[in-house]
Amino acid sequence: MSPANKPADEPAADGQGVRSVQRALDILSLLSEERPVVTIREIADETGLAKTTVIRLVQTLENLGLLWAGHNGYLPGPGLWRWAHLARSSWELPPETRQAMRDLGGRRRETVNLYMLRDVYRVCVAQQESPQPLRHVVHVGDELPLWAGASSKVLLRDAPDSLLTRVAVGSPYGEGHVKRLREWIDETRHQGWAVSHGEREDGLSAVAVPLTGRSGTVVAALSLSGPTVRFTDDKVEAFAADLQQVSREISDRGFDHPLIPAR
Repeated sequence: MSPANKPADEPAADGQGVRSVQRALDILSLLSEERPVVTIREIADETGLAKTTVIRLVQTLENLGLLWAGHNGYLPGPGLWRWAHLARSSWELPPETRQAMRDLGGRRRETVNLYMLRDVYRVCVAQQESPQPLRHVVHVGDELPLWAGASSKVLLRDAPDSLLTRVAVGSPYGEGHVKRLREWIDETRHQGWAVSHGEREDGLSAVAVPLTGRSGTVVAALSLSGPTVRFTDDKVEAFAADLQQVSREISDRGFDHPLIPAR
């Protein structure tokens, strides 16, 4: 191959590499707590890849320690432990913040969540479950849509118009939902907290407040959530006041990222 032809070939090679990485991640994404083992047939059926391609990718993932061959299929490999340990240490909450969430959950007996913004999603990065049998629980690491919910209204406070449009387009209501999002944001900015009743899921309510960094921008949302029947008007006001107090205590310690303690 001549030097003149090399630049023209590189984009194609890069594209093939990206596709291979995406396919490998698609395979790993099939694994979950509900399905800790997958077979070659299941991978081929659910990804739409040819069996020969699946075998080649699985062998590569196995060689890297990211998959492990078991009796009934493939399960997460030991190589993922290193990544999981690194992720956990990077996303570990400061002890004071964890204690504040535990205390808040103990007082209010509802689920406490900490969400952060990621593209058009909010990601749950920490949780303190309600002690009550009927409660709202999401898993740490879950991505929820931004088009509704108290925490979304808080996280979108400083969002540019381009992001609001993308969130609206991906919602059940279409691009016209931008107007409603702006109304929610203005209302949240005015009162300092947000509330939602059944906006994303029937029977579920939440109250949320912002956690701000040194610059004053919103870096996370702290919320209480649970069954709507327990979120009466008087309870909502009490929840909001308690959340705001806890938010001030956490923010006053100073942070630009809620998972990295101030130095």
